[in-house]
Amino acid sequence: MTKKERYSFVIDYFKVHNPDAASELHYENAYQLLVAVILSAQCTDKRVNMVTPPLLKAYPTPKDLKEASIDDIFPYIKSVSYPNNKTKHLKGMATVLVDEFNSVVPDNINELQKLPGVGRKTANVIASVVYHKPTMAVDTHVFRVSKRIGLATNAKTPLETEKQLMENIPEEYIPVAHHWLILHGRYVCLARNPKCEQCGITTVCQYFNQKKNSSKP
Repeated sequence: MTKKERYSFVIDYFKVHNPDAASELHYENAYQLLVAVILSAQCTDKRVNMVTPPLLKAYPTPKDLKEASIDDIFPYIKSVSYPNNKTKHLKGMATVLVDEFNSVVPDNINELQKLPGVGRKTANVIASVVYHKPTMAVDTHVFRVSKRIGLATNAKTPLETEKQLMENIPEEYIPVAHHWLILHGRYVCLARNPKCEQCGITTVCQYFNQKKNSSKP
């Protein structure tokens, strides 16, 4: 099977079985999603969705968050991973967002990365989810699933994975493909014990077929 055929199979499968895949983070606007994605680093979406409602009720705008102190913000997010760093990131992000972007979350990857706490992955999420741009955020799930299936077999870094996915997925499917791969990694293609028996793409999955062949006598 060629790489093109593998990509076609995977895209066709998810188009049928998860056509409306979307972020599991709760948000109502770009600012809220930005806060949520910053908090989600190495933390579950479930936990973030518990934390963000009271946080955003207290600080509904970037200006409100900018004017809050570190000590004000910390209690709202103390249950997420790395709360000390994320508290600083949130306040720093809000300050730059107000001072340099007039409180408007930018849609440009490079400008987004000027915000504290926003790396390339987070910038790609915002550009894709909020602004529907053809950007591919590569988190641990996307990185793992892409390598296992054989979509980015030789990629050694998230950036290399991003480039290969961008080159091979038709532009109109790139935003939703990000969610296809994340959700597949979150619920089926688990890191330690992938649920291959529940997976609909084992036919083209290099990991599955290598495992099957290695178990033969």
